[in-house]
Amino acid sequence: MSNDISDRIQKLRALIDKERYQYHVLDIEGISPVALDSLKKELVDLEEKYPEYYDANSPTQRVAGKALEKFAKIEHKVRQWSFGDAFSENDIIEFNERINRFLKKDIQGDIEYVCELKIDGLKVVIEYRNGILYKAATRGDGIIGEDVTHNIRTIHSIPLKLQHDIDIIVEGEVLITKTNFEALNKIQKKNNFPLYANPRNIAAGSIRQLDPKIAANRNLDMFIYDIALLDLKSEKKIKVPKSQEDELYLLKDLGFKVNTHFKKVSDIQGVIKFWHHWQNIYKKQDYLIDGVVVKVNDHKLQDRLGYTGKSPRFGIAFKFPTEQVTTVLEDIKLQVGRTGVITPVAILKPVSVLGTTVSRATLHNEDEIKRLDIRIGDTVIIQKSGDVIPDIIQVLIDLRPHESKPFKFPKKIEGCGGDGSIERIEGQAAYRCVCMDSDQLNKRKLYHFVSKKCLDIDGLGPKQIDLFIEHDLITDFIDVFTLTKGDIETLPRMGEKSANNIIKSIEKAKNTDMYRLIFALSIPQVGEETARDVAKVCDYDFKKIVQMSLQDFENIYGIGKVVAKNLYDWFQDEKNIILLDKLLEFISIKKAKVVIAVNSFFKDKNVVLTGTLTKYSRDEAGEIIRKLGGNIVSSVSKNTDFVVAGESAGSKLEKAESLGVKVLSEEEFDSHIK
Repeated sequence: MSNDISDRIQKLRALIDKERYQYHVLDIEGISPVALDSLKKELVDLEEKYPEYYDANSPTQRVAGKALEKFAKIEHKVRQWSFGDAFSENDIIEFNERINRFLKKDIQGDIEYVCELKIDGLKVVIEYRNGILYKAATRGDGIIGEDVTHNIRTIHSIPLKLQHDIDIIVEGEVLITKTNFEALNKIQKKNNFPLYANPRNIAAGSIRQLDPKIAANRNLDMFIYDIALLDLKSEKKIKVPKSQEDELYLLKDLGFKVNTHFKKVSDIQGVIKFWHHWQNIYKKQDYLIDGVVVKVNDHKLQDRLGYTGKSPRFGIAFKFPTEQVTTVLEDIKLQVGRTGVITPVAILKPVSVLGTTVSRATLHNEDEIKRLDIRIGDTVIIQKSGDVIPDIIQVLIDLRPHESKPFKFPKKIEGCGGDGSIERIEGQAAYRCVCMDSDQLNKRKLYHFVSKKCLDIDGLGPKQIDLFIEHDLITDFIDVFTLTKGDIETLPRMGEKSANNIIKSIEKAKNTDMYRLIFALSIPQVGEETARDVAKVCDYDFKKIVQMSLQDFENIYGIGKVVAKNLYDWFQDEKNIILLDKLLEFISIKKAKVVIAVNSFFKDKNVVLTGTLTKYSRDEAGEIIRKLGGNIVSSVSKNTDFVVAGESAGSKLEKAESLGVKVLSEEEFDSHIK
């Protein structure tokens, strides 16, 4: 066990050092900063739990970054510290408790804090002598930085001369706005040059250019947030600030650009409230933000608290929940779906992503496992977008256990019929059961049949289905509609009230939309949107769908050849037609509502929804678009007219931007439906 812990710590230190050197020194994009934060947190936790592995050279014991050789080096007059991180409410409460324990009798009551937005840019320290800009340097390793004065002078928000002849050293963050970043990438694309990765990298890269004309042409900006050193000399109009709040107002009065979204709060609960508020809206700002910097407001208390070997005790960076995080893959399970398709599922060491605990992620298929070369025991980066099941996007090979082996699909698995044999579907990446006749597959089909998006039979879920199967009440779809109150109320954990509710829901389900029934049939790879499209094309008439040719299905917009073949085969199978006819003896199809969309913005447009919308669920937004005459499609292509992007939009948004598809924010979507 001790050898495993030691090995893990050493591998984490080596990988973090490598990634930080590439990112901060060479400006090479490696794993994402949020994933690096996740690795760093794991290392901090391990070092605290196992102090016997302490190493003064660990990346947790110093400020990251080294000065590039091509720039002149500047020794900072005041050491530049790096704030520790808090990732949860518990972390920030512990921070407050540490401060209270340290100060003890120095305080009475709650501690005031100042909350400032944590700008994701490049930290720069600027020195003024007699009110004149003298030198500017990057943070570097906290002691030695790089001289970037020539580039800082090109930033219009930085005063070259102050209104007072004072000596002052200020700290701030250089950034490029999202708007300017997009404009620069449009120029890159027009000239067939590589696109810039993100605003943070281009801001850092611009400041590290030897030619100041490059920085000048990139419209950089800078927020100043701290005074490192202040000498007022004979200046009597200025008072030395006694608090962080006073300091920010003084910086503004001196002519510096200060981010105005700071707030003084009376206790740690105020900090948490501020954090929650900005967590919901920070992406709407025109610059990158990755959390809230929390500082004790009173300067005397700041001085009393001082510093640890690596960071201030009086402040902390309260990070927002991230879309990417690292964890360990503990196992790979093969899950049998209702159509017999085998899906590999990653079993993860539980980890928090976007505020929710995640213990599983999709691996899609065998090809994806081989592409990632993912193995049990690997440390992986997972990404979650909105309400979508997380994906594994990268394997950190440097942290791989020595004894790991490539994962191989077995020839047989439990859950399939017959002897459990599986086979790879011709022309596809998926495996499926050779024999589809198994209790597990039948159960999954029944679960799906009665689910909310299909027949929507309230009160009839997996537990009830299992109970009814156990007592031989149902074996297939037809049996659902032959259930009686007497059948149900005599079962364990069932009574007259439950029986009445289920029978009432079954009666309601006997009048349903055609697309719901198509979706409920578990036709391979036919989802809700495809079912809607098919119902619309055949004029909501099952007689017409049975008569459709393979070409007819292929001609439906958004349906590929594989799905078209699945539909055609299903409706040509005599057993399925018999099943459908029996179902239609119980079920009547609702008359389709005619959509009247005069001059609608979305009429005849193909729309993709991605991310999390704040006012609507994905289903509600889709229904609104359909009522306005639009079509909902699941994937982005050159034929897509609009992508409506909510919070935490992922790969679909990236693809839309790469194809030049018009992207609508939730506010823009709102304006077009009123």
